[in-house]
Amino acid sequence: MTSNLKKIEKKIKLCFLFWLRIVFAENHFNVPLWRRLLLNFSGGYVADQYVIYDFKNNDKKKYLSEFDWYKSRYINEPFDAMLNNKLICSEILKHYLDVPQTLFVKNKKQLINYQTKEHTLEALLQQLKEHPSIYIKPISLGKGKGVHLIEFINETFYIDRKEVTPAAIIDSLSKSNNWFATPAIKQAPYLDAIYEKTSNTIRLLTVKDPTTQQFKVLFAVQRIGVETSIPVDNGSRGGLVSKIDVKTGVLSAARSIQSLKEYAQHPDSQHPIEGIKIPNWHKILQEILETANKFPYLNFIGWDILPNRQGGITVIEANTSSGVNIIQIWGPQREGELGAFYRQHGVIK
Repeated sequence: MTSNLKKIEKKIKLCFLFWLRIVFAENHFNVPLWRRLLLNFSGGYVADQYVIYDFKNNDKKKYLSEFDWYKSRYINEPFDAMLNNKLICSEILKHYLDVPQTLFVKNKKQLINYQTKEHTLEALLQQLKEHPSIYIKPISLGKGKGVHLIEFINETFYIDRKEVTPAAIIDSLSKSNNWFATPAIKQAPYLDAIYEKTSNTIRLLTVKDPTTQQFKVLFAVQRIGVETSIPVDNGSRGGLVSKIDVKTGVLSAARSIQSLKEYAQHPDSQHPIEGIKIPNWHKILQEILETANKFPYLNFIGWDILPNRQGGITVIEANTSSGVNIIQIWGPQREGELGAFYRQHGVIK
């Protein structure tokens, strides 16, 4: 009975997501309504995918849809909760990797200070004297939603690079719930050179090989923030995505999932992107794969990795699924490795 109830609950959630995230998805390219609905109900594609995958000239059946991605969230079931909850994920990963320190947690209107017994928002502002940049992150949301950067520079407070008063910060945080606070990590020099106003993370997809039962790298991209995406680098917020050559760690020209432009250099900093080589790339892969294999009950892990100033890596978070757009802007995957993996786990037929 319990198993049947869970199946029903899953179907209800997917139905809700279909309408909320597929039918009512943002339409950055002004695709006509009739075409949007046709895409929605003929495979779960969203309007933007019609343009960024060029369905005028390409067969959409070769591409994974947005709804395929939402269905893939259950591949790690019942252990998906471990990665969906960013706070729990961090608590687990800190035993194996460098992760950002948790400073505060606010849940159910209760604020918890990990450092002292002073559980107030004023105490959080005091932490800015020790950690001049602090990220506020939702416990469970994705796509960079609800993420804010609080900074204290030259005796002035900022939220997302905009000057504010201490009272405004306290008012904003008092009204929001279910978040945690971590200090910003100083990123590697190559990332600051490309764009220093956001933390620019690597999204590395690892999947468990059904033959060897060991994790392998499926795909990797370098995410890069832009002026309009501050304080995050997410493609869904307008950030850029550069494909990483897994064998060499070299970046391609960057693209966006909200436009058709390609960028050999950053549009704001004018610094080159194409051809940049990620330092210590093979060491990064080794460290991540060794850690992934410590979780044999998982099948998919999407890592958000920040190469840091010390020459190592800090894992910002790990995800139980990954959006398909940042992968398929480089080519269709329904008949590729990701599609084969989805098929193996019953996501697609």
